[in-house]
Amino acid sequence: QVQVVESGGGLVQAGGSLALSCVASGRTFSTYAVGWFRQGPGKEREFVASIDWSGGRKDYADSVKGRFTISRDNTKSTGYLQMNSLKPEDTAVYYCVLTVATMTWDQGFWGRGTQVTVSS
Repeated sequence: QVQVVESGGGLVQAGGSLALSCVASGRTFSTYAVGWFRQGPGKEREFVASIDWSGGRKDYADSVKGRFTISRDNTKSTGYLQMNSLKPEDTAVYYCVLTVATMTWDQGFWGRGTQVTVSS
């Protein structure tokens, strides 16, 4: 079993930055892809970004390209999401999820989320 804990959320003004972290315990972190999803008020959960096990492949939702950067440090079993130029529409609970190739994101190991609120 893998435990995932997000941190780094908070309240920030539009145009500001936040850095989210995702610490995993349990099985070897380096074998997992890491994804970030978010769910805004009254909205469905949506994909934000992902990074493969090696860090060689990164994917982003169009809405965050050029503003968010996903990364990982396998030596620290930690994934990161650097969020810059934040907009009010980025307000959401942000979730980190770990998966392996045989799993879908829904089948992965999810954290409980961290709240990000962007004020205008």
